[in-house]
Amino acid sequence: MTTALQRKSDPWYGPLLALDVLAGLAMVVAIWAGLLFAKDAVNLAGDERVAQRIFYFHMGCNITATIGFLMSVVGSVGYLVRRTLVWDRIAQAGVEVGTLFAFGIMITGSIWAKPTWNTYWTWDPRLTTATITILIYLAYMLFRNGMDNRHTRARFASIYALFAFLSVPFTYYSARIFRSIHPVVFNGTNAEAQGGDVVGSVGATMGQTLLITITCFIILFLALFFHRWRQLSLESRIEDLREELYQ
Repeated sequence: MTTALQRKSDPWYGPLLALDVLAGLAMVVAIWAGLLFAKDAVNLAGDERVAQRIFYFHMGCNITATIGFLMSVVGSVGYLVRRTLVWDRIAQAGVEVGTLFAFGIMITGSIWAKPTWNTYWTWDPRLTTATITILIYLAYMLFRNGMDNRHTRARFASIYALFAFLSVPFTYYSARIFRSIHPVVFNGTNAEAQGGDVVGSVGATMGQTLLITITCFIILFLALFFHRWRQLSLESRIEDLREELYQ
């Protein structure tokens, strides 16, 4: 009975349910691609060869975190131009889901680092700047919770998000700006100039596996993003009704 009412009253119910199923299947495909489809790294052995497979999930989190933070920029610019809260909700959902995947970057990176560097963590420039980026976006969420007026909160959050995004390219280029031990997985004549250790050539299916896993992670990102955006939209409707009730 409840499900039937939800389907009639909520136009998002069907599409989001389909997206949830697709995201679940996508994760199964990503696990298959990363663990079974991809060939072994030809110049690695033992635990390092096994651990290298987490690279596909590491990159999946990396791409989706970046997309989330880019969505926060789009939403922030949209709010500052249009002054409508729907854009602020896009920015907030982008930050929250992007930060979730940013934690995924750190977790998968730590698992990969243990057999490679013999430690889960080191204050390498890439890792340090990535940590700073996460803390900046966590502060974004904390500051939002400290403001009651929705438009004041949206205006502050939009300006903050634009400046916060500067930490994203800085994190990416930190391995080139500073001497970093962060690995460069792709072989190339310019590998040393990029900084970091060259992990070496892998099987011919690496590019295909990356494409598969990144696509799967983008599907998961879309499912989480739209769920969070819908939740924020419902919360906004409740706030509108509360304001009307007490006027």
